[in-house]
Amino acid sequence: MDLQDKIKQLLPGWLEGPAPDDDVVLSSRVRLARNLARYSFPHQAGEKELEAVIGEVESALKKSGFTLERLDGMGESDRLLLVEQYLISPDLLKNPSHRGVMVNREQNLAIMLNEEDHLRIQSILSGSRLKEAWAAGNRVDDLLEAELEYAFTEKIGYLTTCPTNVGTGLRVSVMLHLPALQMVNQVKKVLSVLPHVGLSVRGIYGEGTESAGNLYQISNQVTLGLSEEEIISKILSVTKQVIDQERSAREALLANDSRLQLEDRVHRAYGLMREARLLTSEEALKLWNNVLLGVELKLISGVTVERVKELFFLIRPGILQHLIGKDLTPEERDYYRAAVVREHLRTARR
Repeated sequence: MDLQDKIKQLLPGWLEGPAPDDDVVLSSRVRLARNLARYSFPHQAGEKELEAVIGEVESALKKSGFTLERLDGMGESDRLLLVEQYLISPDLLKNPSHRGVMVNREQNLAIMLNEEDHLRIQSILSGSRLKEAWAAGNRVDDLLEAELEYAFTEKIGYLTTCPTNVGTGLRVSVMLHLPALQMVNQVKKVLSVLPHVGLSVRGIYGEGTESAGNLYQISNQVTLGLSEEEIISKILSVTKQVIDQERSAREALLANDSRLQLEDRVHRAYGLMREARLLTSEEALKLWNNVLLGVELKLISGVTVERVKELFFLIRPGILQHLIGKDLTPEERDYYRAAVVREHLRTARR
């Protein structure tokens, strides 16, 4: 199997294009928190209860094309791979015993089992497609609710471990690439407004993680007192404003005296990615950020946006180790990361 065939197998299935607003929006995600009525919530549940939850969910989805992956039955690198594909959260790795995830064939629907709640139903799509992601996640939720008894009250809604998820149990998020706003020193100003309208800004792996590569996740803070449609509408409205501001910043960079500096910046990054023999994860992500902007603005020709977006995943440690086929030391990862990036860009030439 050649390198490109291996890459296709390791890239997440939800990464597809083109999609609406995908020049700024990398992904749209919907997550539903649910618990089963007959069992203690995960932080209080014993081994038998946790296993019973897994068994009931697997049985409910046995004819729906989902496959169960047990975290306690896989190696550390396989678990890390699921995180880097955005199919599970880093929190699920903290205690893999009696935990798992059910994933559909297309890898755009995943159900984490026994994380903070019994079920975390996740639907993820590329670009700005929150309504589509919500429709897909809601269908799975309805399918499960027809077979399982959720912890639910008419007065409050769905009961969850964390009070901030009570009600709809719905968290929606979009991952935005905002390099131009950062270059014109406006990104903090733009994002600082969001908490005042009930939204939060998180890093590339969600709550508790830092931003990198000028990627930011915008998500709702409130799940109680609003309908699912109201939550999604609010996120879409705010996201559109941020998208417009990022595009305006890009146009300004192209139109004023800073264009030459911008061209130099993106081409230097492109040259390093094409020729470097060693790349740390941090350096690769910084270069990727500039190269993606250069391709989006058509300052770099001969390489597709899709191929550059794929590099975001290929530079991650877990995916890289699966691609090479063995565990790697940090020094070996830097060497192979540079080699994979060079080869992927070489074969991307149109």
